[in-house]
Amino acid sequence: MTNCTVLTIGHSNHAADLFVRLLGAHAVTVLADVRSAPYSRFHPQFNRSALARTLADAGIEYVYLGDALGGRPADPGLYDGGRVRYERVARTEPFRDAVEEVAERAGRNRLAIMCAEREPLACHRTLLVAPALEERGAAVAHILADGALEPHAETMDRLLARHGLARTGDLLGTRADAIATAIARETEGAGRRAAARRS
Repeated sequence: MTNCTVLTIGHSNHAADLFVRLLGAHAVTVLADVRSAPYSRFHPQFNRSALARTLADAGIEYVYLGDALGGRPADPGLYDGGRVRYERVARTEPFRDAVEEVAERAGRNRLAIMCAEREPLACHRTLLVAPALEERGAAVAHILADGALEPHAETMDRLLARHGLARTGDLLGTRADAIATAIARETEGAGRRAAARRS
């Protein structure tokens, strides 16, 4: 168990200087990149080497952890019908080790994990990585595109509302049960949307 705060952020289509200002506004000193492929065809300022240079110039350390914490792992055994199964990913040793590394670093630094998606609920950083960090005692909050900071509990409230589930649980289970159900529904829908884009 740990006692730290981990922030998350999506690079979206931000200009590099705006992205750095968002990090600076929240005193981030370490950025952990959790993209499986740390490149952007449309936004080259977020290609791994370019981003690392930009962050170094701003005094922010860049760490790549997408090989272990990415949403599109290389292991075909972590997929079912072309859809990544987050519950399988979360049980892998590389994933668990990388979550421990994030928590350990966050205990010493102001750390944010980064992926591409602007909306936290559209990204595995929220649906896969954040729950694992919370299980280890970390507090998680999401830096939104306008610079606001949304506590993970509020993000989960939005997810529960999206799926018509009670925020406090109900006769069928606890809030944690409802969140697990909502995450499963959300990832199922994301998998279907990704498959449709590939077809």
